[in-house]
Amino acid sequence: MQTVIADARRGHPGLFWLAVGSAALAVVLVGLAAVDHRTLLGAPLWFKPLKFALSFVLYGAALAWMLGQLRVPAMRRVGWVAVVASVVELVIIVFQAARGVRSHFNDDDVLGVSLYALMGVTVAILWLATLAIALRFFREPARDRAATVAIRLGIIVSLAGMTVGVLMSFGDAHAVGLPDGGPGLPLLGWSTTGGDLRVAHFIGMHALQLLPLLAAGLAAAGTRLTEDARVRVVRVVAAGYLGLTALLTWQALRAEPLFAPSATTLAVAAALAVAVAVGLSVALRPNPSRITS
Repeated sequence: MQTVIADARRGHPGLFWLAVGSAALAVVLVGLAAVDHRTLLGAPLWFKPLKFALSFVLYGAALAWMLGQLRVPAMRRVGWVAVVASVVELVIIVFQAARGVRSHFNDDDVLGVSLYALMGVTVAILWLATLAIALRFFREPARDRAATVAIRLGIIVSLAGMTVGVLMSFGDAHAVGLPDGGPGLPLLGWSTTGGDLRVAHFIGMHALQLLPLLAAGLAAAGTRLTEDARVRVVRVVAAGYLGLTALLTWQALRAEPLFAPSATTLAVAAALAVAVAVGLSVALRPNPSRITS
């Protein structure tokens, strides 16, 4: 753990402290949720800022650690741009919650419209900053080949997840088939009665953390897996992760609740699971390119 923290601080101090500050904010928000029981669109008022604070903990920590995997310090300015955009977005979300109004899709007054438009700018900046960091890793590998592949593919899948947010912006809502604010899962708030694009948005974005974490776990397995095997496993899981993000987006667009999928959705999910399982079985063979009869 000390090595991971050291890599994150060396990779980008600003992104590292964004993660630390967001974690501290999350603690404060938990306290506010405990004493302030107001609701907004049927959900506890402070849950949305809490979710975003936790998300920025993961975002800042992951990007800082990734930049720490480069052989020489880089992307300092891009990292600071991402920090500023993240802080602005968090401030708006917390401020609007304190007012007891929506931060997203708010057209109730001039201030709400202006702040929502500003958030749209911050989201675009974060998307471009993440893309710039991805392009850096395509030019320069990290210290470990499996980690390099995990970081590259993790950022690509994360960008796809972030792009789902564009669909929400176009529709001016995250729910499909019903208005925002209906019954939802605890804390997450994902709709239990209709489609919800936030599911694919959330799952896709956090490939940024989960795929590099997978690479780190495989490396911890030591000599039990060769470097080539670890790279193959990461590629298969990344392909499956991207497929899952696409599947969840498709499910939401068809107005299906996450836990009430249709037979068609279940069939596609099963096919995806089988494809990943077969891919992993091949990836874990000593010489997958040499299959004997």
